[in-house]
Amino acid sequence: MSTSGGFRVGEGDRDRQTGHPFVIGVAGGSGSGKSTICQAIVDRIGPDHVALIAHDAYYRHRPEISYEERTRVNYDHPDSLETELLLAHLEGLAAGETIQHPLYDFTRHLRRSRTLAIPPRPVILIEGILTLVDPDLRERLDLRVFVDTDADLRVLRRVERDMRERGRSLESIIAQYQATVKPMHERFVVPSKRHADLIIPEGYNRQAVGALVASIREVLNRP
Repeated sequence: MSTSGGFRVGEGDRDRQTGHPFVIGVAGGSGSGKSTICQAIVDRIGPDHVALIAHDAYYRHRPEISYEERTRVNYDHPDSLETELLLAHLEGLAAGETIQHPLYDFTRHLRRSRTLAIPPRPVILIEGILTLVDPDLRERLDLRVFVDTDADLRVLRRVERDMRERGRSLESIIAQYQATVKPMHERFVVPSKRHADLIIPEGYNRQAVGALVASIREVLNRP
């Protein structure tokens, strides 16, 4: 099915008439610009219409192991994510329930004690590097988006973010990138691009984002 933006909307769009939310998955490498694009969509469509879910907030809560052990977890592997909880939350939102979205502390590698209440909305945005990897999650997506940004720009953005927001040293960022980020990107993230309905080049591409926003508005305006 085509939209005004020229890309295919998933089969789940048929459920809009039964009141189910329109679910969009936004994937891409770390630092590709996913969060910027998703926030632009929320700003332009409006928070009353769009709920934003961060896949990486669903990292498994592992308080039973030490901090040192948690720093050695491969957070770029799909097994590090409690995607089954995210799927349960999607079911809850589809049923008209408010969910308790986890909040993750990246400095301690643990979930925070508090959560974020997210009420049901007609559009749900899910963003994360591995959003298009899990087949069960892909089945829930009406539209699959991949943000395709050059590696050098992604690395620079990741360094800046991790030093500013997550208290990481440059040495630890480089070590993690070499040990897990780059290998897992090549093993999981890049192959997931083949599942995308829309590929947005070079991060925040104004024309592509505009087409995506127009298509979401088209879906919202359908009877």
